Amino acid sequence: MQVFPVGEKTITEAIISKGSSFLMEIVDSDVIVVGAGPSGLVAAKYLAKLGLKTVVMERRLSFGGGMGGGGMLFPRIVVQEPAHEILLEAGVHLESYSKGVWIADVAESIAKLAASAIDSGAKILLGATVEDLIVRSSRVCGVVLQWSAIQLSGLHVDPLAIESRAVVDCTGHGAEVVTIAAKKNPFFNIKVLGEGSMDAVTAEKNIVDITGEVCPGLWVAGMAAAAVKGGPRMGPIFGGMLLSGKKVAELISKSLKK
Repeated sequence: MQVFPVGEKTITEAIISKGSSFLMEIVDSDVIVVGAGPSGLVAAKYLAKLGLKTVVMERRLSFGGGMGGGGMLFPRIVVQEPAHEILLEAGVHLESYSKGVWIADVAESIAKLAASAIDSGAKILLGATVEDLIVRSSRVCGVVLQWSAIQLSGLHVDPLAIESRAVVDCTGHGAEVVTIAAKKNPFFNIKVLGEGSMDAVTAEKNIVDITGEVCPGLWVAGMAAAAVKGGPRMGPIFGGMLLSGKKVAELISKSLKK
């Protein structure tokens, strides 16, 4: 088998040209989802399906967030009804465990949720950290972005900004984006309470109930919602996370269409 010869110049030109085009395309978006965990990927999928120009920013070089570790590194997660329908729609194979309870493979769930978001039209940028927000007239209007590698190096390099009509914090336990908003913009009067101890039954319902807008233009979903509102953690059951992602997409779509 002959391999087509491609020189270094062509490789570099292709990456810079098309990579720059990608960044130019996302510099003005409808919605920026911060975090490519389960709630972020589901939110991005449904936002894109609803016709909104959606970008996911993920500080790591991989998808999945807390889903990747399963439960104590066992390669399975639990999903209950009706959230299992979200995984089925993404093409994930489920195994019935007991009435209303389903088991899914970790790697397959991550891969297919990510592919489902991309196939729906969402863009995903890996290795990018949101270090600040754009705030104008008491409204969040986008994010300030830096490559994660730059932050890890300790170098001072000025960031770039991406404008959007809405920002969604799906950063998990740290609620990193809402924390930035609260610290730098006291007029928002946001309090990040921190998540409580584990109570899976309460947490799974609570996390969907508290999903929503925390200040104009800034929304929260998934474990970040629990961290902001003081809800309990739920451990390696992911139904609430999936339903939270879908709910925030629906709420944002309605809000932006007003």
